[in-house]
Amino acid sequence: MTALLDSAVARWGGRAALRYHDAPISFAALSAHVERTARVLQGCGIGPGDAVALLLPNTPWHPVCFFAVLRCGACVVHLSPLDPPRVLAAKLAESGARVLMTTDTPALLHAAAALHAQGAVGRLLVGADALWGGGDAPPRLPEGAERLETLVQAPPAPWPQAGAENLALLQFTGGTTGAPRAAMLSHANLTAAVASYVLYASPEESAPGLRIIGVLPLFHIYALTCVLLRSLVLGQEVILHPRFDVDEVLHDIGALGACSMSGVPTMWIALANHSNAAGFDFSPLRWAHSGGAPMPADVEARVTDIIGTRLGGGWGMTESSPAGTRIPPGAPMRAGLIGVPLPGIDVRVVSLTDPSQELAQGQTGELAIRGRNVFSGYWHRPQETRAAFCDGWFLTGDIGVLDPDGLFRIVDRKKSLIISGGFNVYPASVENAIYEHPAVREVIVAGIDDAYRGQAAKAFVVLRDGHAPFDLADLRAFLAGRLGRHEIPAALEIRAELPKSPVGKLLRSVLEQEIAMQTGKT
Repeated sequence: MTALLDSAVARWGGRAALRYHDAPISFAALSAHVERTARVLQGCGIGPGDAVALLLPNTPWHPVCFFAVLRCGACVVHLSPLDPPRVLAAKLAESGARVLMTTDTPALLHAAAALHAQGAVGRLLVGADALWGGGDAPPRLPEGAERLETLVQAPPAPWPQAGAENLALLQFTGGTTGAPRAAMLSHANLTAAVASYVLYASPEESAPGLRIIGVLPLFHIYALTCVLLRSLVLGQEVILHPRFDVDEVLHDIGALGACSMSGVPTMWIALANHSNAAGFDFSPLRWAHSGGAPMPADVEARVTDIIGTRLGGGWGMTESSPAGTRIPPGAPMRAGLIGVPLPGIDVRVVSLTDPSQELAQGQTGELAIRGRNVFSGYWHRPQETRAAFCDGWFLTGDIGVLDPDGLFRIVDRKKSLIISGGFNVYPASVENAIYEHPAVREVIVAGIDDAYRGQAAKAFVVLRDGHAPFDLADLRAFLAGRLGRHEIPAALEIRAELPKSPVGKLLRSVLEQEIAMQTGKT
């Protein structure tokens, strides 16, 4: 990964790598900030075998800190600002990271300071957002926090040399139990994924100097690989935004000539629904990609009509860094289409009962994937790692089929997983938080269709005896400090009882079948 950056700097040194607060940052300037920050980390004792956590939005501090950690020979731990405090603490404990890097935007600084105060990390390093322009003077830091810009650098010395198989990133995903688990992504996994995307892209889309809209969060593997790393390799400029705002996207397209954007369905829906979209000139936007969650066909058609460009799509997972498949230009659209494997990647459909058996074209089974981009396993979870592989193929848990025209299609996803606005929501995690409500006796959380987010959580609740019913607003208020915004249920139903197995186990599958019947999906 450090060689990837060095090569990009050598080729594109004077070009703009990033744009933030409407100010360009060259490849050379980015590299200089990485070098200085890496020396600061070395001065803090960071080196090979260490893990450093990043709690960062889309600012230049993300690529600076990301590559600085790797420059030291250490491993990056991505944390999501969307997570509630106790989940962040659990992920820090799982990863073993004792240093946390963040920026001084109020919400993140408050969250990071709380983690530091409770002992979840030993050191808190804070970068000033004002360093990149457009902000106010840096705020006063909480006790114990340290300014990245003022810390002492280690003396110059040769950088540690990481091998291709060395661990580069712990990227948290989740299981059906909702427990945090970290996918181990090596330098080889990430560079192979980038190479797959670069090899697949057309010469026009690969041209240096193109401006790319960066609204997807860089702490997510989709944006890290498909937006940041790919753009660095190609010498393109990423316009960074800490959050998605339709007016800012329209400005990027109209005033800056941004020609490419990757987003999740909720972003494209918001763009299509914006009051200024109908009469806007979208002609500079030549490549539009949607991922992270299924896109309803009617919504996709409406977005395509408004922006004048067909949305590209594909499929991948955190465990594949996330390279997997792409839908070829001109492919006939149909529900669940994910296209063909990217260069260097193999995908096949295997039996649900015997994953060593590959199924014939047209037969439905589990998608399995292999390639240099596929992770080696889950951090400190050998049993789960063994269960995730068969004969060198990673078993994805997605149910799919290879159609007669050679295109893969997903039929269904893991039954318990809810994909809301591109983010995974694990029903067990939501259920555990709801169980903390004093009026709740039993709860099952299942996914329902949502016109904006694709899917959302719905809570089915049985009340304790003697407790008054509560409404959705009450429940959402109760969960506000316990769950991320994307995890909070969008619907609530109070029931007298919930379906159970003969031994008393709550049966989510029964409610899922009920939802499917109500929506005509059976």
